[in-house]
Amino acid sequence: MSVLVLVLAVGAACCLGVGFVLQQNVARHAPLGDFLSPRLLLDLVRVPRWLAGIGLMACGMVLGAIALGHGELSLVEPLLATNLLFALVLSRHQTGQPLGRQGWAGLALLAGGVTAFLVAGEPRGGDAVTDPLRHWLIVGVMLGAALLLTGYAKRSRLGAAPVLLALAAGLLYGVQDALTRVSGQRFAEGGPAELLTGWQPYGVLALGVVGLVLVQSAFETAPLRMSLPALTAAQPLAGIACGVGFLGDRLRTDTGALAWEAAGLAAIVTGVILLGLHPALPRGTAPAEREPQRA
Repeated sequence: MSVLVLVLAVGAACCLGVGFVLQQNVARHAPLGDFLSPRLLLDLVRVPRWLAGIGLMACGMVLGAIALGHGELSLVEPLLATNLLFALVLSRHQTGQPLGRQGWAGLALLAGGVTAFLVAGEPRGGDAVTDPLRHWLIVGVMLGAALLLTGYAKRSRLGAAPVLLALAAGLLYGVQDALTRVSGQRFAEGGPAELLTGWQPYGVLALGVVGLVLVQSAFETAPLRMSLPALTAAQPLAGIACGVGFLGDRLRTDTGALAWEAAGLAAIVTGVILLGLHPALPRGTAPAEREPQRA
């Protein structure tokens, strides 16, 4: 594993985790009438704390994009999942809650799962799949699943909506990471002209905006502990599926390696859930108290 990729990916995770906490601190006060509406972003953009969170998120995405330019998607995505650790650290500072058994167990499972997956799978690059049908099939499944989850979330409103929206956003961000890597390859091969003549960079922007609306709507309607675990778990799974499915990423496929890879992914998801349910993460604000925050 490249030390540069490790530093970039963990740095991206740090920026993302802290950025998510700052965003949710503000979004939880937004009017519920802005649920799943672009108006939500117009309300939030007036708040400096939210802008700081978005700035950190943008830095994280840039660092992640650079990491993707030097390493495989199947390598970078599990490392990005550690953003929840940094979110927990900031939230713990805000709430004063100790980690306790649950926090330490979640931390050990997340860190151990990432290590097990990377060591067992040994992600490495390969030739990208040239079959456009396979490419569009995988992307279509991800986007279709995100659309269905968003539709159910819109109907359930304050019930399961935050989890469903976070899952949908995680799927979109996983696809966005895949398209970011393709965009970087196009730029490396032909410069700005080659990059701008492809649809991938525009797909990255579109997915980023839609994902942002979904995430802020999830943050608006429930505590961070209900949305961030689902987002953090879905993104690497979607990214790995895209990486192996059509970007040419290769993982070891012998029986022992597959067993450890599956165990690693299961540990990552379990650790994310345990950390996400930790009392240190913000509980949110009652709907009656929701007003746009101005400072």
